[in-house]
Amino acid sequence: MAVYTDVSDDALEEFLRLYNVGQLLWCKGIAEGVENTNYILATDKGQFILTLYEARVEENELPFFLGLMNHLAENGLETARPILQNDGLLFSRLCGKPAALIEFLDGMAIKAPSPQNLFQLGVASAQFHLKAESFKIKRKNGLSLKDWQPLLKSCGDDIDKVAPEVDGGLQKFLSVELDFLKKSWPKKLPNGVIHADLFPDNVFFMHGELSGIIDFYFACNEVYAYELAIVINAWCFEKNGELNLTKSRAFFRGYQSVRKLEQAELDAIPTLCRGAAIRFLLTRLYDWINVPEDALVIPKKPDEYIRNLRFHQKIGDYKEYGIE
Repeated sequence: MAVYTDVSDDALEEFLRLYNVGQLLWCKGIAEGVENTNYILATDKGQFILTLYEARVEENELPFFLGLMNHLAENGLETARPILQNDGLLFSRLCGKPAALIEFLDGMAIKAPSPQNLFQLGVASAQFHLKAESFKIKRKNGLSLKDWQPLLKSCGDDIDKVAPEVDGGLQKFLSVELDFLKKSWPKKLPNGVIHADLFPDNVFFMHGELSGIIDFYFACNEVYAYELAIVINAWCFEKNGELNLTKSRAFFRGYQSVRKLEQAELDAIPTLCRGAAIRFLLTRLYDWINVPEDALVIPKKPDEYIRNLRFHQKIGDYKEYGIE
């Protein structure tokens, strides 16, 4: 989430007339994240999230993203759902950008998740995968293996300066890893719709319980085990760079209490973890280099995922992640 597009009071009030959400009381921008413009607003009927979709989100993909959110909510998954306009549409335009109003989800992201939180996330992740099986619209992963080399190229020729501590240079480090992944990427694993961005800031908890999942704008059809690799990278490393095996084990226990993993999925986890690490390394690298200076956004350096990738490169068996 971020603010790239300023919305005037007059434009916002005109937009809200498309909905039955009451009279606007206040509105403020949300700085976290890097993808879309987001505001939190309050009316005399409640609080909502206003999202304006920026360059990375194609308007023709919004029926997938917003439809998926609605589908999962209707099937009992704790997630915010889009508010329907008076004419039944899921989105329209505001300030020249596609825009939608999303219900406000109670709870908050947590900075220090416990093993119990990871167990709950595992349960919710498996439920997500199973409940999304009946969702009819499909979407290819726009940041899959084939997209990583072009993304690296788009970062330019001076990326070694971003991480000068990398022996031989960051450019060579990433190029060698991409060559490995092209040769080793697993095939024919169970697949369906995944969230593809299950970071701690996209999962809310309230009173110690998982209260909902947000931000579905990377969701796509992909192998399920890739989702698990993303979670290992995003949730299970401590600040000192060590993998917390207790958290990783708890997450997989939660997931497999709902959906049992096949042996081929387990065997693929080390390679998928390397792929997940390089995917987020590259997008953070791109954003660090290219984010507009005047945007109300805090870009993140890719250092954390350089570290994670180095860790995964030393793993030879899925059991080293604490998976039973």
